Amino acid sequence: MRRIILQQSRRANVGHIGCCLCVVEILAAIYGRLLKAASPGDPDRDRFILSKGHAALALYAALAARGWISTADLDQFCGDGSRIAVHPEHTVPGVDFSTGSLGQGICIAVGAALAGHLQSSGRRIYCLISDAECNEGSTWEAAMFAAQHRLGNLQVVVDWNKQQALGQTKDIIDAPNLPERWRAFGWKVSEVDGHSIPELVAALTPRNDIPHVILAHTLFGRGVSYMEQGVPLTQVHLPVQPINWHYLPMSDHEFEIAMREVEAVS
Repeated sequence: MRRIILQQSRRANVGHIGCCLCVVEILAAIYGRLLKAASPGDPDRDRFILSKGHAALALYAALAARGWISTADLDQFCGDGSRIAVHPEHTVPGVDFSTGSLGQGICIAVGAALAGHLQSSGRRIYCLISDAECNEGSTWEAAMFAAQHRLGNLQVVVDWNKQQALGQTKDIIDAPNLPERWRAFGWKVSEVDGHSIPELVAALTPRNDIPHVILAHTLFGRGVSYMEQGVPLTQVHLPVQPINWHYLPMSDHEFEIAMREVEAVS
C-alpha cells in the first residue's frame, strides 16, 4: 500500500503523503482482516467511513488490494474529471459516503450504525477520524448520541499522530487525556500501536454493548525517514518541522529515496 501511495502521489504531484502513510496498517487491518462485504453493493455489508478524507489515497490503495478498483482507476487519481479524487466520493466502488469536511464523518458513521441497529442488521460500522477532529464539537455531539443509543456496532479509530494542518496538536488545542474524555462520554476505549496489525485486529474484533473507540498511536509519514522527521530534502529553504509532509509533493529525488525505504521493509 505504501508503494501505491508514493507512486500515485508522485505521478499526480500532490501532497497529503504523510497523512496517508500513517494510516496504512489501520486500513490494512480493516479491509484485509475485518470488513465483511461480499461486494461493494452488498446491502448488508459492513460500512467504512474515512472521516479524514484527505487520506483518500490510502483508502484507494486498500480498495485496490480488495479488488474493488483497478490499477487503471488508480492512475486516474487527481485527473481532470476523475472520480478518484483528493477526497473520497461515493461514486467510487467501496466508498459508501463522500467525506472530507472534518468532524462530519463520525456523524455519518453514527447514523449508519443507528440504521443498522433499527434494521436488526449484523453489519458493523468502522470509522477513521483524525485526532485533530477531536477539537470539533460535532465529534462530541455524535459521541454522546452513540453512547445514548448504545450503538455497539460502531467502532471508531482515532489516528493519533499528534499533529494537524497548522502544527502539532499540543500547540493548537491539546488533548492529552483523550482516553479519559472518551470514557466520560460513555465509550469503551482501547489504546494500540497504530502500526501493529495484530493489535488493531484484536482491538477491533469484539462486538460491544456500547460504542468503542480505538486510540491508535501513529507516526506521521511512517516508513519514510525524512517524512517522519519533517525534513524537506529538496526545498531546503523550508524549516524542518513535522507538518511539512502534510502538504509537500515529492521531487524525483525524494520519491526515489522513499521508494527504496518502503521496499526495504515490505
